[in-house]
Amino acid sequence: MTRLAAHSIDVELPNGWDGSIYSRNSDPSTVAMPIMHLATFPLPVQRGDFGGGAVELMGSDDVFVSLFEYGPESVSQPLFRGLGMNLPLSPRQFNPSGLQRVIRGQAGYQRFFQEAGRAFCLYVVIGSVFNATRLARQATNALSSVRIGVPA
Repeated sequence: MTRLAAHSIDVELPNGWDGSIYSRNSDPSTVAMPIMHLATFPLPVQRGDFGGGAVELMGSDDVFVSLFEYGPESVSQPLFRGLGMNLPLSPRQFNPSGLQRVIRGQAGYQRFFQEAGRAFCLYVVIGSVFNATRLARQATNALSSVRIGVPA
């Protein structure tokens, strides 16, 4: 297993998974917030925060995960009142209409939550709704090692 750690987020990648934790800031007047991407396939260098440019490369046995942090002002918002990622993921949580952009055969799941005083969106895409049971289990396995701490 490979361990990734940055921005007070760490994860043990399952064998065969690719991943990164980084921050992107297109507006110099704001603080760059962390983003974690995990996938069962090689992640392209150029990709959007919620997987644009990556999910198009997925096969029916693949999983893509985005953990996107919002600013500290979001923690008090009703959207983020849920605590934690709420694992394990259920195959019933995945829906083709849950995608940022519909891609035939794929299904998505999105959860807004807070942890360690931080606001996040967890966005998971599976390559095939027909493989939802197995792919939800794989996503849960990868996400179960994620640890979110208070930023330094």
